[in-house]
Amino acid sequence: MNNQKKKNNIPPAGGTDNTPVQIPLTELVRIRRNKVRELQKSGINPYPYRFVRTHHIDELLRDFDAIAESETVVRLAGRVMLKRKMGKSFFADVRDNLERIQIYLKLDLVGQEAFDLFNGVDLGDIVGCEGTLFVTRMGERTLKVTSLTLLTKALHPLPDKHAGLTDIEMRYRRRYADLIVNPEIRETFVKRTRIIQAIRDFLNKEEFLEVETPILQSLYGGAAARPFKTHHNTLDISMYLRIADELYLKRLIVGGYDKVWELCKDFRNEGMDRLHNPEFTMIELYWAFADYRDIASLFEKLLREVVHHIHGTYKIPYGDHEIDFEPPFRWITMLESVQEKTGVDFTGMSFKQALEAADGLKLDLDQDRMINWGKVVETIWEATVEPTLIQPTFIADFPVEISPLAKKHRDKDNLTERFELFIAGQEMGNAFSELNDPMDQLERFLQQGKALEAGDEEAQPLDDDFITALAYGMPPTGGLGFGIDRLVMLLTNQHSIRDVLFFPQMKDLKEGSVPVSKILAQIAADEADGDK
Repeated sequence: MNNQKKKNNIPPAGGTDNTPVQIPLTELVRIRRNKVRELQKSGINPYPYRFVRTHHIDELLRDFDAIAESETVVRLAGRVMLKRKMGKSFFADVRDNLERIQIYLKLDLVGQEAFDLFNGVDLGDIVGCEGTLFVTRMGERTLKVTSLTLLTKALHPLPDKHAGLTDIEMRYRRRYADLIVNPEIRETFVKRTRIIQAIRDFLNKEEFLEVETPILQSLYGGAAARPFKTHHNTLDISMYLRIADELYLKRLIVGGYDKVWELCKDFRNEGMDRLHNPEFTMIELYWAFADYRDIASLFEKLLREVVHHIHGTYKIPYGDHEIDFEPPFRWITMLESVQEKTGVDFTGMSFKQALEAADGLKLDLDQDRMINWGKVVETIWEATVEPTLIQPTFIADFPVEISPLAKKHRDKDNLTERFELFIAGQEMGNAFSELNDPMDQLERFLQQGKALEAGDEEAQPLDDDFITALAYGMPPTGGLGFGIDRLVMLLTNQHSIRDVLFFPQMKDLKEGSVPVSKILAQIAADEADGDK
C-alpha cells in the first residue's frame, strides 16, 4: 500500500456522512480534522504531493472491454461520492473531472491497512486507486482495487447526497461545491470554452488580429455606462475599469491595422439581473473599409458557424422556443418595427410630437427617460418590440441621440448606421458604421458632456486623445461588440447570466453565518492547547 508506514486505527465514516443525523458543521469538521491527526500519527500524509494516473475514468469506460479482457493494471484518481460497506468489502463511486466509476475493495485483496484506511474515508475525500477492471453480477463496470492511496482528506462534508446543493444562491457563491455535487453543470462551462475557441478560429480564418488593450484607464468611454472608479497612488490620478474596448481598438485602426479584435473583460457599475453582471466578457472587433452591413454579414456567418460547431445543427432549443439560425436573419429598422407594433410612424416628428404620440399609445413608459426624440423612440421600442424578437433579427438605423459613436445615416436624417442583433428577446450584439469625422465626433462628445453635467451618469466624457487620433485619419470602419455570456446562455439553454459564470458577483453573506475559516481557527487553537 502507498505512503503507509504502520498500521492505523482510523475511525469509520459512520454517521458523519451516511446517516440523516443532523450534526452541526463545527462538529463534522472537527471529526474530520481528528482523522487527519490520527493519519499523521500513524505515518500517513493525508495531503501527498502527486499521484501518477494511467487513465481518466472516461477513457476506462470508453475502452472498458479491451482493458478488462487484457487484465491491464490501471491507476485512476477521483473524489469518493458514494460508499457502501458489505462485511469485509466496500463498493464506492469515484468521480474525476469527467466521469464516474464504481470501485470494489475487498479485505483479502488490499490488506488490512488499506481496508482500515478506506473504512475511515469520508464522502468528498480524494483517493488514488490501482487495480483491474471487471463487471459485477449486476452488470456494473467496476475497478477491483489492489492498492489505495489517500490523496486529499476533505474537512468540509459534501451537501446531503439526496438534497444536493439546492440553494441557488449558495450554488453561485460556492461554485466549487456546485461542480462537485451537480456534475451536469460542468458541461455548460465546457461548452463555454468551446464556443470561445470556435469564435477565435473563425476570426483567425477571417484574418482578424487578436490584440489586448488596457483594462485600467484614465478615461472611460466606448459605451453608455457608469464606471467603477479607483485611484492610482503613484500617478495620483483617478482611474477607471474599462466599460468597453472601442476607443482603443479604433486607435489601432488609425495606426494602420485593417482588422482587429479583442476578447475582453469589461466592468459596468450597474444593476444586476438575469442578463447583467457588473463584470462580463465581450468580443469587440473593427474592420477597416467596411460598413455596418458588412459587419452584419460577418456576424451572421460567425454565429451560424459557431452554432453548428457546438450543436451539429442550425436549430437549437431555448426555453419554449426553437431558434433557427439557418435562414437569413431578418433586417428591419427601429422605426419600421415600432410602426409595425404600434401603427405610429415617428419618422420626421418633432420631440414634442413624439411625446404626444407616445402619450396616445397608453403605455406604461418611463417618462424621465424620454428627454429627446431618440429616447422617446427607444423607450417605446423597448416596451413594444424588443420582447417579441425571438428569431434572429437585426434592428437597424438608431436615432442619433442614443448612438454617440455611430456614423450618421447616409440617407436618413436624425438616424445612424447602427444595428443591434436580437435573439430570444435579448440583445446579442451592437454594431456601427463607425464615426470617423473628428468634427462630428467632437460635437457628439460635447453633447454627451452636457448630459453628464445634467446628471446622466452613463454619458461619456470628452476623450481629447481619441479626437487627436481621429484627426490623423481613420478609414471608413465597421465595428461590432457582442457579449460572450449571453451567447453562452443561448447556446446552453440557460436563462440567467449567473448560470454561465463560474463566479458571479454576489452580496456578502448574511450576518450570523459562521465561516469555515473561523471553525478551523478554533480547532487549531484547541489542538495547540491540547499539545502543550
